[in-house]
Amino acid sequence: MVADRKLSEAELFQVVGAGWKQHESEKRKKTFQEKLKGKPVFSMFLLFLIVLGCVFANVVANHDPSGFYLQNLNTPPGKEFIFGTDSLGRDIYSLIWYGGRVSLVIGLLGAAIITVIGVTYGCISGTAGPKVDSVLMRFTEMCGSIPTLLLILILSAVLQADDVISISVIIGITGWFALARIVRSEVRQIRNSDYVMYARLCGGSFGYVMYHHLIPNFVSAIMFVVISSISSCITMESTLSFLGLGLPANVVSWGSMLSLANKALIMNTWWVIVIPGVFLVITLMCITSMGSFVRSEVNDHYSNL
Repeated sequence: MVADRKLSEAELFQVVGAGWKQHESEKRKKTFQEKLKGKPVFSMFLLFLIVLGCVFANVVANHDPSGFYLQNLNTPPGKEFIFGTDSLGRDIYSLIWYGGRVSLVIGLLGAAIITVIGVTYGCISGTAGPKVDSVLMRFTEMCGSIPTLLLILILSAVLQADDVISISVIIGITGWFALARIVRSEVRQIRNSDYVMYARLCGGSFGYVMYHHLIPNFVSAIMFVVISSISSCITMESTLSFLGLGLPANVVSWGSMLSLANKALIMNTWWVIVIPGVFLVITLMCITSMGSFVRSEVNDHYSNL
């Protein structure tokens, strides 16, 4: 009788419906292939190798990067000089890794300055009143309408920038305008939210509200811009060095190596242009690919909250 009663209750409360599935007590673990699906593994691997080689340049390099091997001017790639030498007799293989250090530092430092200024300025403009917001945005639009290269050239002449730090600061303070406009538009959409108003009414400072309530809600919108600014700073430094207006001759970067392009074209020494250019392009493409991936991941994360 007891068994019949339990059976009738089970039949009475039987779950039915289209697409019904039994509850899985344990979540299925993803396989290694599923974890890697959609991730820019190849780009991450290449960028890791390049960064690792630049960090340990003193171990990877097989010649003195500041040495002038005058008996081996414009030597093509071979056993002694893997990537050949330039018109000054310098080993390109060693210069690639030491020059990559400088380029990556400029990219990271410039991107950090762009992020700090752009996020802070955008939050101030987004939370300010109509008049202050209008003035701040008109200033941003006015500065953004001036070509970035022209601004950098003017500031470089005024500040006499001739080292890595000063070049990074100049690139950073002239490249935050687009980020500030994006942050401002995102902040204006959430500034009247209940949690933001509550934090401000409870006496929360501007820095507290920005860090705890504003930034977490627009980080997905700016992540791609922040990561892409690293490649933009590296590109700008390379452009300045190519024009002969960047770092001094004793400081090697990928851009300063490309500044010898005119001589290389005349003398038909292709390796002087191609090898630094390939490293520069691969690094920029890897950073852009990772930026796109981070943006999609952040968007998926916040959409599932």
